[in-house]
Amino acid sequence: MTENTPRIPGPSAPSGEGAGKTPEPSGVDLARVALRAAKEQARARGDAAQQKKQARRGGLRSGARADGRDPMALGAAINRLLTERGWETPAAVGGVMGRWPQIVGDDLAKHCVPLRYDDDPAERVLTVQCDSTAWATQLRLLAPQLVARLNQDLGHGTVRLIKVQGPGGPPRRFGPLRAPGSTGPGDTYG
Repeated sequence: MTENTPRIPGPSAPSGEGAGKTPEPSGVDLARVALRAAKEQARARGDAAQQKKQARRGGLRSGARADGRDPMALGAAINRLLTERGWETPAAVGGVMGRWPQIVGDDLAKHCVPLRYDDDPAERVLTVQCDSTAWATQLRLLAPQLVARLNQDLGHGTVRLIKVQGPGGPPRRFGPLRAPGSTGPGDTYG
């Protein structure tokens, strides 16, 4: 072999004879290497020709078999998007907010409204605002049962805590008949 000829590994020689030298490749080994190189070149030429042909036809087209480019139903497309983006939990919680009257009952739903959901893994808090302190107290008493019901619907650990807010109350009016530091009319707004 000359210095410019690459050496191709072949079967190793017995340790007794020529232990320091790499054996010369035989005709069969050279044929295998040449065949492998020819196959790779043919595959590359075929891929290039296929891409050129598709570009002339106006891009990729769907064939007889199903692939990712085939049309799909709207519901399946939305579910796929939710899964790819990791929006399953926020979408499920949004559905709960839409079904609030069915979950808590019509009486409670008339007086208590879900405001927001904090999906931070450490928090997972559903904030609910009630229109009076009496309904806020009632919801605080029902909170453990409501958390269990929501987790049954959404999956274990989706809601860990329900934060109940009382009514906001009217804005403070300052005037001659108001005491400084007054919080407003009575216990109903607190």
